[in-house]
Amino acid sequence: MHACPSHAGERTPHPSRVGVWSFQQSLRTPSSCKGGRHSSGKMFFVAGSKRSGGAARGNEKSMYQKFRDVDILDKKKTVTALKPGEDRAILLGLGMIISSVMMYFVLGVTILRSYADSVWTEEGVCVVLNSTIAADVNCSYHCGPDCWRVSRYPCLQIYVSINNTGRVSRLSHNEETHDASSECFFVPKCQKEMGVMQAMVVNISERLKANQQISCYYNPSERQHDTVLLSRLYGNTAVFHSLFWPSCMLTGGTLIIIMVKLNQYLSMLCEELGKVHK
Repeated sequence: MHACPSHAGERTPHPSRVGVWSFQQSLRTPSSCKGGRHSSGKMFFVAGSKRSGGAARGNEKSMYQKFRDVDILDKKKTVTALKPGEDRAILLGLGMIISSVMMYFVLGVTILRSYADSVWTEEGVCVVLNSTIAADVNCSYHCGPDCWRVSRYPCLQIYVSINNTGRVSRLSHNEETHDASSECFFVPKCQKEMGVMQAMVVNISERLKANQQISCYYNPSERQHDTVLLSRLYGNTAVFHSLFWPSCMLTGGTLIIIMVKLNQYLSMLCEELGKVHK
């Protein structure tokens, strides 16, 4: 309870006037205590306003924190969404690189090796001099599980002259034909029906006789040119394609990995710059 201060300098009235003095004192008391109550109410209002202002600031901070948390969560979601994509891109690039290396190995063993081992590298013009069926050659064909039977095909022999030099050389279809039979121009796939193989060989002979001059390949280091080829098994075009497409795949896989790593580096750099500015 707040006590009102006593009025200094006031004298105690005469006993006969005590009633009047007490009545006046009672009238003065509320007016004199009014200031104290007013000041206490004013202090309570100021404190309440200060408390409400602090609560408002706390609410603002909490709202800001919520928005900041949402922003950070969105960034984390973006980062987590980008990481699987980056992993898939890196796996794709590695898969392309590994596939290109395997293609280099397979094509190097087959096409490039055959191209390098071939000695018929020089191209010239051959004039057909003679085309005859010399004899029948035995061959075997597959007729079932552990079943092989014998058949025959006609041996076509073609003689040509290279670049009009007058030297006579024997013509073969390609490297495989020369390795299978050095005497015959073409070795058909062995079949049960001999008539089918004979018709195929006769058709080839007629076409060569009609053309007279044909392109051929010979060995430049061989002076006699005993054997020339009508076509190479793997020429320059085949070698180009066997090197071009694996190289494209290798380059593409390497570029994908480089781009992903560059993207990651730039993201980290932007994040560090953002922290510095903050």
